[in-house]
Amino acid sequence: MESHVVPDSAKISPFLVYYVIISLQVGIGVLSYQRILAKQAGHDGWISIVIIGIVIHIIMWMMFKMAETAEGDIISVHQYVIGNMAGKVVSFLLVFYFMLYIIIVLLNFIEVIQIWMFPDLSTFWFSLALMILSTYLVFGGFRTVVGSSFFGLVLPAYLVLTFVFTFRYTDFTQLLPIAEHSITDLLKGSYYMSLTVVGFEILLFVYPFIKEPKKSKKWAHLAVLTTTVFYTLLALISFAYFSEAQLQKTIWGTLSMWQIVQLPFVERFEYIGVANWILILLPNIVISLWVASRLLKRTTKLRQRKGTILISVIVVIVVKFFDTGQEIQALNDLTEKIIFGFAFVYIPLLFFATMITKRVKKR
Repeated sequence: MESHVVPDSAKISPFLVYYVIISLQVGIGVLSYQRILAKQAGHDGWISIVIIGIVIHIIMWMMFKMAETAEGDIISVHQYVIGNMAGKVVSFLLVFYFMLYIIIVLLNFIEVIQIWMFPDLSTFWFSLALMILSTYLVFGGFRTVVGSSFFGLVLPAYLVLTFVFTFRYTDFTQLLPIAEHSITDLLKGSYYMSLTVVGFEILLFVYPFIKEPKKSKKWAHLAVLTTTVFYTLLALISFAYFSEAQLQKTIWGTLSMWQIVQLPFVERFEYIGVANWILILLPNIVISLWVASRLLKRTTKLRQRKGTILISVIVVIVVKFFDTGQEIQALNDLTEKIIFGFAFVYIPLLFFATMITKRVKKR
């Protein structure tokens, strides 16, 4: 198994794992996840979030076990289980996983801007500008990448307070009766939440970059708990604010709630909300770009800077080909299946394979 030593100067403190995971788990899905939940699990959709949150905690525990066993990231885990060359081949495929994630974030955010603010916004020029900025941040190294996730979480945090404006119009009796829907409906809701809450699997890629990684366990689990509570509370407010029928027809529930925010200095607060969302989405793109370029470097020996530029160029070209909402939705559906398959099926299977390999090697 190939060892890859990370210098201490490139490592981050354990508590920063909290910001890395949250910045990836809170993304474009926050603006629209309520409608999908309402369709699948009705006013019990918040229970689906709690279920997926518990599942993520279990998978987080599995990921730490794997990383400790293989003493490294997911490439080390693959090499530990299936050998050096095969491990590299499988790990190389994950470059496309993160490229797809960047593409889906860009396409969905550009669609929101075009519908809510600037109908004539150029998809090509906007994605090019965002990818140039992301490339610049990746060139700064992993600590700069983590810095973007810290500021991407702290600076727009005030947006949470804006949901207080909805309380005048909420009716929490709409959440009753609780647990009215079948377990199948609730699990369907959890499945469709997977694209929204994904990002926790980043731990398997950044593990070697954490100082005293065992100390980061509590921060990683706290991050998952924070996002689960956030999504659950926002869902409860949304189900109390909209009727179930309304919510099933409201594409962007969060943005629609911002429409009632009235402040003396701004008339259309949802514009500020969308503009601020760039700060939240930038770490999604930057971290994914860093991971994809690092995977490329580890599996092909291509220098990370060249890999970053190559991936950015491919992303901008691919984004240009998606023109209609139907095409974006079709890609969303495909991405949802791939992400669910990787995070909730492949990682647990890899965990069991790692534990079996560990037993065999001991014997």
